[in-house]
Amino acid sequence: MLVMRILVVEDDDRVARGLVTALRSASFDVQRVATAERALGAPPADVVLLDLGLPDADGIDLLRRLRDRPQTAIIAVTARGEERDRVRGLRAGADDYVVKPFGVAELLARIDAVLRRTRAARAGAVDEEPRLRVGALTVDPGSRAARAGGAELQLTRKEFDLLSLLASRSPSVVARDQILDQVWGTAWEASSRTLDTHVGSLRAKLGHTVRIRTVRGVGYVLDGS
Repeated sequence: MLVMRILVVEDDDRVARGLVTALRSASFDVQRVATAERALGAPPADVVLLDLGLPDADGIDLLRRLRDRPQTAIIAVTARGEERDRVRGLRAGADDYVVKPFGVAELLARIDAVLRRTRAARAGAVDEEPRLRVGALTVDPGSRAARAGGAELQLTRKEFDLLSLLASRSPSVVARDQILDQVWGTAWEASSRTLDTHVGSLRAKLGHTVRIRTVRGVGYVLDGS
């Protein structure tokens, strides 16, 4: 049985002990570090639980650096619960955002959701998917690259997953519930707000090459016309 590896980046010893105990009880292989420096030097993990309030570095900067590891999912675990903080973390590349205090059951559910979304990529399933073209946009699921109007787009993991899903269904409308299920693995309210944030970020990066249209009460459609 494959044991999933989790890296806990948390400087509060009390919080870290609770997390490590809960995760090991759930049969994860857990390593804990307390600084950004040690996080960057830690062995590869399947999931990183990242406290954004570290003593030796800005948590958002560390998140961006960890995001360079494409096979690692990152969940921000932080006391910063205001909307602007969530938006900043998600746009920096977090796969999910959990605000302290939180329940162990909720955290385990979110870890399970991000792991489900990375297993197919780790197994190489995405390599078999053809390139997708919508107007001036090209999406390559195999290399996880996207180009719009000839320029490569700099996308976070979730932005790419969302764009790829919309491109694969274009010109059909994709319902919000379907997007939340396939990209985030959940349909709860917090993830619904996360979807809106990612759509806004994608629109800014796509510019006028293609449009993500909102179909009120239904979902979104990628329009290359």
